[in-house]
Amino acid sequence: MKLLPVPRRLDLTEGVFAPPGTGAVIQLLSTATELLPAARVIQRGFEDLARVYYPIAASGPGEGVVVDLLLSDHVSHGQGYELEIEPHGIHLTAATAEGAFYGAQTLVQIVRLHQGRALPCCQVEDRPDFRARGVMLDISRDKVPTMATLFELVDQFAAMKINHLQLYTEHTFAYRGHRDVWVNASPMTGQEILELDQYCKERFIELVPNQNSFGHLERWLKLPAYRDLAEAPDGFTFPWGYRHPTGFTLNPLDPRSIELVGELYAELLPHFTSPLFNVGCDETFDLGLGKSKAECERVGKGRVYLEFLKKIHGLLQDHQRIMMFWGDIILHHPELLPEAPRDVVALEWGYEAGHPFDEHLAKFDEAGIPFFVCPGTSAWCSLTGRTDNALANLREAAGAGLKHYAAGYLITDWGDWGHLQPLPVSYLGFAAGAAYSWSYEANRGLDIPAALDAHVFLDEAGVMGRLAADLGNVYQLGEKPMANGSRFFWSLVGGEARRNLYEEVTPAEYRRAAEAVGEVLGRLAGARMGRADGALVADEFRFAGELLAYACDRGGVPLARQPAGRTEGLSVWRNRLLAEHRRVWLARNREGGLADSVNRIENNR
Repeated sequence: MKLLPVPRRLDLTEGVFAPPGTGAVIQLLSTATELLPAARVIQRGFEDLARVYYPIAASGPGEGVVVDLLLSDHVSHGQGYELEIEPHGIHLTAATAEGAFYGAQTLVQIVRLHQGRALPCCQVEDRPDFRARGVMLDISRDKVPTMATLFELVDQFAAMKINHLQLYTEHTFAYRGHRDVWVNASPMTGQEILELDQYCKERFIELVPNQNSFGHLERWLKLPAYRDLAEAPDGFTFPWGYRHPTGFTLNPLDPRSIELVGELYAELLPHFTSPLFNVGCDETFDLGLGKSKAECERVGKGRVYLEFLKKIHGLLQDHQRIMMFWGDIILHHPELLPEAPRDVVALEWGYEAGHPFDEHLAKFDEAGIPFFVCPGTSAWCSLTGRTDNALANLREAAGAGLKHYAAGYLITDWGDWGHLQPLPVSYLGFAAGAAYSWSYEANRGLDIPAALDAHVFLDEAGVMGRLAADLGNVYQLGEKPMANGSRFFWSLVGGEARRNLYEEVTPAEYRRAAEAVGEVLGRLAGARMGRADGALVADEFRFAGELLAYACDRGGVPLARQPAGRTEGLSVWRNRLLAEHRRVWLARNREGGLADSVNRIENNR
């Protein structure tokens, strides 16, 4: 059966179970309040898919039973469950309410696959490889989802057995004393976080606070009120040669830096019930290039970084939180790993197939530092995704994480350079990561497009899963694929300053890519999605594909340098796509950040 994720063990047995039309109940054989979330999943599943409503009842004599749920220590794993479908009924047993919830999701998927009619008899024994299986959504690269979008995503993640969620934040929480930072960003408010935290808890998802606290603070440090806290307030040059005009990283030697960080934590953290907190601290590119240069030369850049990280760790002791932090910088100074705190969680991120997860995780493991393994969806800087890279990256991360006993698995979904990819482009990465992190061996060969059609796109025609995968592989039509993005993407937004990122693409490669996009988008008319937002999903893929086709047709050449007769046509096409970008954006996201995203395209004429 095309389940998502595939259970650790599923054995078909003889016979079928025909769900009764009326007169049956979903019966709770243990503490009713604990099993109610799982029972509601089953109830809604039968109602939506079989058009029959089964009341939920506590244990006792009376009406017939369609499903019974039981908590028992017979199931050893806290998130595990056993599901048995027999000719005369369905039995779900778990050690905890969370395990029962996951078993309920599997049952509903079986009901969906058989359209609510006769269900094949089977026995399922299941439990996850990773206790924490998470998604991190970037809400700081222009795009902040609406609450309706976040609630829908939480439901989708819960159905995939995801149990950990982070919203990557730089400037998009409405800190009361820092309005100038977020005024045009449509940020998350404290009340919204409280509501989302509760919504997640009801679905056994831990909402983990996330606030970058060292680097990636340019939205703060470019403003006059915070400029003096920057390591390099007049800007610096990135290692790849691009000049950044403002501050990027806090000056770790200025006591006001840690005071600001502490103030933010004091306001943010009470809105979350999770004991974890991701403080970021990645990619401090300008550290040692400005105000801390002399100290970095005296004691070493790694030492200066670690001392500031320890100060942040000290702040979290007051809040009784466990610090999570990106591990890229400390891995550059492995000699300092023995001095890092042990009551933390390092986040080992890497987004390319072949990333040295095994080597890096071994260093954290040897140092006794708990860690998550963090691959990505590969959706950002691509417009339509990078399918083969994503699947390899997500699989390899799961394998390495299991080998080194990672505490969790975190699927990252970034929005670099305007968050131009629509949300459904990331569904493939979410689904694959959810499957690989639940049971690696059972899912490593999973037909991801088929699983997407069955349980995400709900496409009876079986079109959308393969369409999404194929559109996400257009990036490979460039003969020299690049890391962390597509050369076709950079031809759209890169401009002259980043011409080296796409100048090797030939006219023939652009032509092949545009033709491939046209062929894939031609299949959209055949999709039959049962999602309530199916028409929007189709529009989003059409927009992403057409934007990619426009980038290829323009071939990285500014409009002003196009051959005579092409400028007007390309300008009309571009303006239509910008209007579509606004429409598609506002269907799922807040208005704040939209102007910045549009400027990525408008400024590269």
